[in-house]
Amino acid sequence: MGQSVALLVTGASGMLLPRHLLKALAEQGEIERVHLVVSAGASQVLRHELGARKTRAGDLVQAAGLSPAERKKVEIHRDNELDAPIASGSHRLLGTVILPTSSGTLGALATGSARTLIHRAGAVALKERWPLVLGFRETPLALIHLENLRRLAYAGAHILPPIPAFYIGGEDIGRFLDHYALRVLDHLGLAVTGPPGLRWRNE
Repeated sequence: MGQSVALLVTGASGMLLPRHLLKALAEQGEIERVHLVVSAGASQVLRHELGARKTRAGDLVQAAGLSPAERKKVEIHRDNELDAPIASGSHRLLGTVILPTSSGTLGALATGSARTLIHRAGAVALKERWPLVLGFRETPLALIHLENLRRLAYAGAHILPPIPAFYIGGEDIGRFLDHYALRVLDHLGLAVTGPPGLRWRNE
C-alpha cells in the first residue's frame, strides 16, 4: 500500500522549491498521494515568481510538469478546508512538508494556533510525531524567529532551511533544487538516490 505526504505551501519567497519538490514526490513509486495546499499568500507569490495566472494550487501542479499518472497522485485542498483528511491524525501520513515556510506560519505552529488547514496539518504532524519538515525562508533571523525555531525543534520538527549546498559544485540552480529535494525526501524516510552527476550525501 502506498504512502501519503502533505506538501503545504505558504507565502514566503521561493516557489521554485515546492515546484521542484512536488515533481520529486510524485515520481516516487511508494508515494500514492500528495496532499497539496497553497495558502492565499503563496498564491500571490506564485503569480509573481512563476507567472501563475489563476494563482491556484493547480498552477503549481502545471508548473511542476507532472505526467498524467503523476497528476493523479496530487489531491488539492483549500487552506480553509478544515475538514480535509490531513486535518486529522487518524489520516496517517508518511510526513508533512511546509515549503517555503513563512514567518507567520512558523509563529502559528510555535504557539499552537490552527486557524487554517496548513496550520492544523502542521500541528497534527507534531502531535502524531511523524516528520514535519520546515523549509523556513527568511534572512536575517530576528530573535523571535530563532525562538520559534527552537520551540519547534524541541517539539520534533525537522528544520531544513533551503541553504545552497556549494560543495556539490556548478552554477546551475537546478542542481541546488535537486539536492534540496533529495534532502527533504531523506528526512521523510524515503530511500532515494541523486540525479546523474549530483553528489548526494548526508551531512
